[in-house]
Amino acid sequence: MRMRKKKNLIPRMEKCAACLIDDPYSMPGKWRTLLPGARELRVELGCGKGRFTAGTAKAEPDVLLIAVEKVPDAMVIAMERLEAEGLQNVFFISADADQLPLFFAPGEVDRIYINFCDPWPTKRHAKRRLTHGNFLQLYRKVLSPGAQIHFKTDNAALFAFSLEEFPRFGFALSQVTDDLHAGGPQGVMTDYEAKFYEQGLPIHRCVAAMEPWSPPAAEEDGEPSAKTPQADDPPAEPKR
Repeated sequence: MRMRKKKNLIPRMEKCAACLIDDPYSMPGKWRTLLPGARELRVELGCGKGRFTAGTAKAEPDVLLIAVEKVPDAMVIAMERLEAEGLQNVFFISADADQLPLFFAPGEVDRIYINFCDPWPTKRHAKRRLTHGNFLQLYRKVLSPGAQIHFKTDNAALFAFSLEEFPRFGFALSQVTDDLHAGGPQGVMTDYEAKFYEQGLPIHRCVAAMEPWSPPAAEEDGEPSAKTPQADDPPAEPKR
């Protein structure tokens, strides 16, 4: 579902300018200056309207959280939510996930959250999935040794795909479940997750920890088994 365009987007964004990073390309190695003494630096890919962002930031005020969102109409709602709650440990980037190595120094990120990303169900669009090997190799460039990816989705097919993809690219799986909230609400929910829970729909979740790894060998046709996303690849659709 596409986010409805907001007529007053620009002035609303300007009011939240203090938590928006205009030039993330200048920030590699400097992020922790935004929250001196931060215990960890975490990145959320696709923050949407920010319910998970706000809940996580409030629960762990000593963690610096960078929320990445490519849809301004969704991001402004998240920014306003954080501003209203007076949270000082969250900053926003308006960008695509494939830009992460340009924003963060090697080993600078301690955790990545991927919540309810677009499943891109057709095989020809598989490389756009945020848990595809293309992206996992990019995440490896910015994650610290042993850092984790926390992944949640309502899409069973995407989850099955991801459980195969993570180990192939050097991530050890743990906390794997096909019904996260079977015994009651667990952890901080996103807006979509809360709706799914109310409808009785199962939520799939896993944690993937980065391990030492070597790039896969080339396939028989001479092409690598996974390539880094290119600038001319079609952009992903807005977050649901």
